[in-house]
Parts: sequence; C-alpha cells; structure tokens
Amino acid sequence: MIMEERKPKILLAEDDTNLGMVLKNYLELNDYDVELCRDGILALAAFRREKFDICLLDIMMPNMDGFKLAEEIRDVDPDIPLFFLSAKTMKEDIIQGYKLGADDYIAKPFDSELLLLKIKAILKRNQELNSKEEEQHEFQIGSYAFNSRLRTLAHNGETHTLSPKENELLHMLCEHKNDLLPRELALKKIWGSDTYFNGRSMDVYIAKLRKYLKDDGNIEIVNIHGNGFRLVVKE
Repeated sequence: MIMEERKPKILLAEDDTNLGMVLKNYLELNDYDVELCRDGILALAAFRREKFDICLLDIMMPNMDGFKLAEEIRDVDPDIPLFFLSAKTMKEDIIQGYKLGADDYIAKPFDSELLLLKIKAILKRNQELNSKEEEQHEFQIGSYAFNSRLRTLAHNGETHTLSPKENELLHMLCEHKNDLLPRELALKKIWGSDTYFNGRSMDVYIAKLRKYLKDDGNIEIVNIHGNGFRLVVKE
C-alpha cells in the first residue's frame, strides 16, 4: 500500500467570508490542506489542537485581532512561518507585524499567485534548514560550545536551545569568524530575500545572539555598517 504524501497544512485566519473561502479553495487546488477560522480565538484553538506548517493571519478580526493571535502563536511555536494579510498598510502596522516575528506582511488586495509563490518559498526554505546536513556542526566560540546540528549553545554547564533562525545565523557567523558575513548573503539564505523589513528582522536576531554571548568579554558581534557583521573572537 502506497502512503500518500502529507500536504502542507495552512492555518488561515480571515473574517471576510468571501475572501476566506476564495483563498481556501485556491490554496486547496494547489495541494495545501487549509483550515479556515473566522476569528482569532477560533484560530488559536485550532493552532493548539493541530500541527500547521504556516499561518496566514488577517489583523482586523473579532474577539482577538491578528497581532494578539500572532503573539499567542509565537508563545506556542516561535519558529512557525507566519504571514500577515491585511488592509492595514500604515508603516506603524507593518513594523509591528515584523516585530511580532512575521515572515511577510502582505497588503490587501493581493495577487493570489504571488502569495502562493511566497508560501512555497518559505516552506522550501524551512525544509532546507531543517534537513540540511552541515559539514561542520560543532564550534568553539570563546568559552561557549555551539552545536548547530542540535541547535545548542552551552556555557558554564548551562545549555540553551536556539531557534532555527538563530541557529542558522550563528552558524553562518561561525563560518565567517573574524571575517565579514555579508548582510545580503545572510538575508537571502535565511530570510529568502534582502528586503528592508527582512533586514530589520535580522537585526533583532543579531541582538538576541549578542545577548546569548554576553558572558564572555572576548566575543563581539560587530556591525559593519551597510555591509554585514563580524563575529570577533579574541584568542
């Protein structure tokens, strides 16, 4: 008996009945399994009940808006790909979306084919990150031991588990230790493109890595303005 390949599962939170059904049908025609929820509370319940590969969230929804829903989702799974689909196009709203960890913020009305391409790209990137077999996966960073296969950063007997993006970014910094990691290279490899908002997202992850490595004064992640970053480790 041949087992059918599992379709990627999408959580679609959208209170516009017509748009929600049209988008659900379109994505299902393109081999995705879609659960449509018409408010944030129902979407959060579905997310806690089932395993999804990506979340598409409207912002202006009854009972719980998309921003609050994103916060709740990130508490459960910090790394699941998340897109906002919204008519709110003020810069402040877009920035808030990315600060909440969105992989993309797509303004309504949008091209369904373009959305489909973005979904395929982000899922392919995650699959490659999760399945990648690295030639070197153990690094000594000053007094820290980093294992990129296990996604662990150990120091003074304590071990911290990194998120996939934190892990990939630190791995690339280690590969370029004491040399320049080009900003564009990291953005394209980890985030899929070198847009302004992806750049803002990467800056947040750099700040997280600095915090994780702060207990060793011989380690510094230096911002080379406009070019990239250097992981400087004094011997």
